[in-house]
Amino acid sequence: MMRSLFSGVSGLQNHQTRMDVIGNNISNVNTYGFKKGRVTFQDMLSQTMTGAAKPTDTKGGVNPQQVGLGMMIASIDTIHTQGSLQVTGVNTDVAILGEGFFIQRKGEEMLYSRSGAFSIDADGKFVNPANGNVVQGWMSQVNDVGESIINTSAGVEDIIIPLKAKDPARATQNTSFYCNLQKSGNTHQSDITVYDETGIPRQLRATFNRNEDVINQWTVTMDVPDATEGSVYTNAGAGAVGTGNTFTLTFDDQGGIVSVADSAGGTLVDGGLTPSVTFTYPGTAGEVTQTLNIFMGSANGFDGITQFESPSTTKAIEQDGYTMGEMQSFSIDDRGEITGVFTNGNRKALAQLGLAKFTNAGGLEKRGDSTFAESNNSGAADIGGAGIQGRGSMKAGALEMSNVDLSEQFTDMIVTQRGFQSNARTITTSDQMIQEIIGLKR
Repeated sequence: MMRSLFSGVSGLQNHQTRMDVIGNNISNVNTYGFKKGRVTFQDMLSQTMTGAAKPTDTKGGVNPQQVGLGMMIASIDTIHTQGSLQVTGVNTDVAILGEGFFIQRKGEEMLYSRSGAFSIDADGKFVNPANGNVVQGWMSQVNDVGESIINTSAGVEDIIIPLKAKDPARATQNTSFYCNLQKSGNTHQSDITVYDETGIPRQLRATFNRNEDVINQWTVTMDVPDATEGSVYTNAGAGAVGTGNTFTLTFDDQGGIVSVADSAGGTLVDGGLTPSVTFTYPGTAGEVTQTLNIFMGSANGFDGITQFESPSTTKAIEQDGYTMGEMQSFSIDDRGEITGVFTNGNRKALAQLGLAKFTNAGGLEKRGDSTFAESNNSGAADIGGAGIQGRGSMKAGALEMSNVDLSEQFTDMIVTQRGFQSNARTITTSDQMIQEIIGLKR
């Protein structure tokens, strides 16, 4: 039989495979996160008719004579180029800009995907609603000072969005005054709302009176109208708690605060001038004590209370207490950090989406549902946060579309069709030649 028959057959078979890949690309043109495939060919073994001969003194070299035995598939590659983004407006949809894959847990197996069409199930888990795979990342942990910390160096875990979470009330511990006291003025009052341990708001009032007997000195009377009568005391420095509820502020000629002193003789003269106020209020088991640290400014600085010949201003705008709040919404930033928004105005980190990066993303094995799995040639997953160590950033409210280019696929389809037709002609022509040989005995 003629070798060209089998060469033609290999051409038909492998062009059919290429057409299968093109058909799969086109069928997934609107599949979120889909990465197109590409087929490359290479020639098959060649039959050597005569070998090569090296040149001699009397004769030049002779090239080998070889007849090819057809072609075969060299590779079927997955092309991981960036797809365009489609804005959806759904806050649980997430797209990746750059390298990386979302991590999903399917039972005990970890799968990887570029499709970020996620939602929240009945248990609050962040999942792929098409197959129930649970999205992986890191949940936040509360440290000793009440801050939400996310440790991206730890192993990944299921992400759970606590939609019914409450943010417990926090008693005010620190507050800051930024008012200006008019140098020629006489009195000024500044109020700020603070909170106790159950979130009850209480008014903290500071009344400033200029000392007419001492230049650049003011007496501050601290009062909490809701506190137990006579329970408000001040403290400046490491000394004993003052016998009253007043501070003495001293300023320099340039308007900066110099020192703060209490009625027991405690004085602050260096660094941040932060005296405290202690008061009590009735509780279930008796009087409850609360202490507030009050930042008055840095010594010889202008970052707190000042004394300029400008109208006195009421600015006591910072305090770290709040009432109880319930979570009302959440958002995802470009690092994949999920932040909860509570009704008390607080915003707290809840979790962070993890991203996996591979040395050879083309070596990943497709597992269906727009997911991939590690293979022997992909390398191990390098898991970390978005935007670091070469990983891409995230875009919430959007999805990455397929990277299939229809114009390219239709062109490849034409080329593949012509290649298939040409190989079919090779077979029919070879058949005609065999028919001629068979007809010689007639």
